[in-house]
Amino acid sequence: MKTVKLFNTLTRKQENFRPIEAGKVGIYTCGPTVYSYAHIGNMRAYIFADILSRMFTKAGFKVNHIMNITDVGHLVSDGDDGADKMEVAKQREGINAWKVAEKYTKEFFKDCEELHIKKPTTVCKATDHIDQQINMIKRLEEKGFTYTTSDGVYFDTEKFPEYGEMARLDIEGLEQGKRVDLGEKHNKTDFALWKFSPKDEKRDMEWEAPWGEGRKGFPGWHIECSAMSYEYLGKHFDVHTGGIDHIPVHHTNEIAQSECCHDTSPVVNYWLHSNFLNMGDAGKMSKSKGDVFTVSVLEKQGIAPLSYRYLCLTAHYRSEIQFSDEAIHGADKALRRLASQVERLSTITPEENLSDTAKAYETDFIKFITTDLNTAAGLAVMWKMLAAGNISKAEKLSLLKSFDDILAFDIMNLPAYFAKRANNNISEDFKNKVEALITDRKTAREEKDYAKSDAIRDKLVSLGVVIEDSSEGTTWRLK
Repeated sequence: MKTVKLFNTLTRKQENFRPIEAGKVGIYTCGPTVYSYAHIGNMRAYIFADILSRMFTKAGFKVNHIMNITDVGHLVSDGDDGADKMEVAKQREGINAWKVAEKYTKEFFKDCEELHIKKPTTVCKATDHIDQQINMIKRLEEKGFTYTTSDGVYFDTEKFPEYGEMARLDIEGLEQGKRVDLGEKHNKTDFALWKFSPKDEKRDMEWEAPWGEGRKGFPGWHIECSAMSYEYLGKHFDVHTGGIDHIPVHHTNEIAQSECCHDTSPVVNYWLHSNFLNMGDAGKMSKSKGDVFTVSVLEKQGIAPLSYRYLCLTAHYRSEIQFSDEAIHGADKALRRLASQVERLSTITPEENLSDTAKAYETDFIKFITTDLNTAAGLAVMWKMLAAGNISKAEKLSLLKSFDDILAFDIMNLPAYFAKRANNNISEDFKNKVEALITDRKTAREEKDYAKSDAIRDKLVSLGVVIEDSSEGTTWRLK
């Protein structure tokens, strides 16, 4: 078992990871709210969680990775104001909220597949766990942590003295600066556990619950993650991940309701948060600002999705990334250069018995990855290894395959990945021209006119075409 070090948001320190159960790690990742397409800023958080899971596996741990799908209860404001995002989406799309959730869940996992983000051990939907959420709220109610208003059931943060510790919130300052009119909320930081459906509104997603005198309602966003993490990982688990925007509200509220419900502190040993993807001077990428720059938009601009994965790995997950044409095209160029390196090594058999010099590169790579997921340093080790003159090509190929357990570029198929993309972007006229030349070359070879055959090959090379002959025929791709 490798030593793993992680930066814990709870303590603001890098700590040696100590699992609750030897050899195993339980991870909960806050998943998407499926009311629209996930933009590439959202996807950065899931690339980070994917690297984390792969790192633990590489380090010898058995990983139990849970991720939720928020398909109800996430309001347009973190302050429990406004409409449910799913209800807003159904009006926009002209379909019911269930179909909205189904559509964008499918789109999310399509993007995950393009970015080589593997599916967690368990993916759980909020709407499949309503009973668990109701039961948790009832337990909090029995223990005196809730109060009921005309629009829902709220958690009373004043009854949890440790509220806001992870986010370093100035609760007294927040209370002094609160609006004069809080409505029926007791404190500015109180949050909804259950919302009653508006009396004049018919919702697609609403359920009977023991509050509101038979009035239907739906869960608050925060209770969902606490209920589902408890369902699949128990009242005390190892790692919780999300974006840094989750720290002051969503994760702070999770801690409060989970610790109060289960009499467990801490509920989570290590909190890990990824930073923003920024769009130049506009700041973080956000759907609310209209910056819906998706994986499919990248592809339409000729950028391979894996090049975005590469870009994310060039920065530490806790650092901001400034997204620009220069940055993404630089990442695309680097990954294509890696594909070229793999192509030159692809006919070689990997070396199983590495020299001490080669082993040192692997040791360095693993050391950086297991030290708070330093992927940027890991990539630097990879490029240094590829340029080295003191190890064999067979060893280089073996090391690349080992590194790819973490990087997940599907390294041996990287040349074909770019070749296929190039061919998909070729005009029909160009394809027809190449196919005609290949047919002429085949005829020349059958007629033993090798001079003509070679001349046609040279013509294809001048067009930037690589041809490969096999017993099954001739295939081609662009360089």
